[in-house]
Amino acid sequence: MENRKIRVAITHGDTNGIGYEVILRAFEDPMMLDMCTPIIYGSPKAATFHRKALNIETQFTIIKDAEEAKDGRVNLLAAFDEEVPVEFGKPTEASDRAAKQAVARAKEDMQKHLYDVLVLGPVVPNPNPHREDKALTIMLSDRVRIGLLTNHLPIKEVAQAISIEKIVEKGKIFFNSLKRDFRINNPRIAVLALNPQPGTEEEQIIAPAIEELEKQNVQAFGPYAAEEFFACNNHEQFDGILAMYDDQGMLPFNSLAPEFGVKLKAGITAICTTTDHGPSFEIAGQGIADPTSLRQAIYAAVDMYRHRKEYDEPMANPLPKLYHEKREDGDKARFAMPRAKDVFK
Repeated sequence: MENRKIRVAITHGDTNGIGYEVILRAFEDPMMLDMCTPIIYGSPKAATFHRKALNIETQFTIIKDAEEAKDGRVNLLAAFDEEVPVEFGKPTEASDRAAKQAVARAKEDMQKHLYDVLVLGPVVPNPNPHREDKALTIMLSDRVRIGLLTNHLPIKEVAQAISIEKIVEKGKIFFNSLKRDFRINNPRIAVLALNPQPGTEEEQIIAPAIEELEKQNVQAFGPYAAEEFFACNNHEQFDGILAMYDDQGMLPFNSLAPEFGVKLKAGITAICTTTDHGPSFEIAGQGIADPTSLRQAIYAAVDMYRHRKEYDEPMANPLPKLYHEKREDGDKARFAMPRAKDVFK
């Protein structure tokens, strides 16, 4: 059991989008099976339809339970019994339901520890922006990591959704993920301002939240005006950036990572990644979808699994301290940047 490859559960996403195309094309490269064992949660009939229609050569083995998954194969788990009609490029209730059923089955198996990491296939974003999400969405690339404090909110509602408690909570999630998932010993996090000029939110919410994070030994800095922060390449001095809302984080991320990106859901027990794109209905069935983001989501999940294992093993049996350790503040001073009162001058 210890020698088996890392098992990656992959949900098929919206069946009328590009989910199956990017998944099957990702595993056209035989080296992918050297790295991990995929378990696709979906519909064998829908997968077969996509494979034939798009002339994809990837073969898969149909299984009923995750325990049946074999290394060296693309395992396709029949996640539900309902037959799903495929209509390329057309979002339907049936295709959306199929996506949700695959996720539901994958979550059941997650509780049973039948796989190691989860990669979600592309779906339409949740249409309910008011749903409170305790997790933190982090956008990943090889150049930058940007966390989103709020998700899918209308601009007029963002200010009301920001609080000291939320910034502290999400900031700690970010900090712990950087340490455990990315093996960064003492992460530095930049917190962006909400407004281009200092205002009530910066003075009464964001700055006090940063001070509270510092008291809890989280290296947080800011708040920084987003436009100047990215224009001056200040992102290069930090391990993570916490943005207040979607566009504030997504626009610079897409500029810095135009070719591919990955989303990580941090703050939950399981390692869960997904692509930075949706179902892309406009190109579904045309055979032109790029599997790069899906591959990167798999790579990232596998790397994080290994990093967590490295991080958690010594923590399970820590050695007793033989001396008093005085906290070193030198790094904090060395990497300090102007605070809000200086940034907005």
